[in-house]
Amino acid sequence: MYAVQADGCSLTTIEGLSRPDGTPGVLQDAFCEAHAMQCGYCTPGMIVATHALLEANPSPDEHAIRDAIGGNLCRCTGYKQIVEAVQIAAAKRRSA
Repeated sequence: MYAVQADGCSLTTIEGLSRPDGTPGVLQDAFCEAHAMQCGYCTPGMIVATHALLEANPSPDEHAIRDAIGGNLCRCTGYKQIVEAVQIAAAKRRSA
């Protein structure tokens, strides 16, 4: 989407998912824990996409996670660690 198409919309960036003190949020921590990033190029998009998924579905299965990240291309991890990171974050969010 072009920036002009977002006029009047509320947007959340990767920085908006950090804790109020600026430290990494639950999803960001989970991506580190699962080693779900290599070069880091796709990481912000993956985290924002999976944040939206977890807001809509707090207990996604692997298929739902892979579907949610389908719009982002990662050439480094093979997606296994990314799926694991989302599962870790989902579990932490449910127990909080």
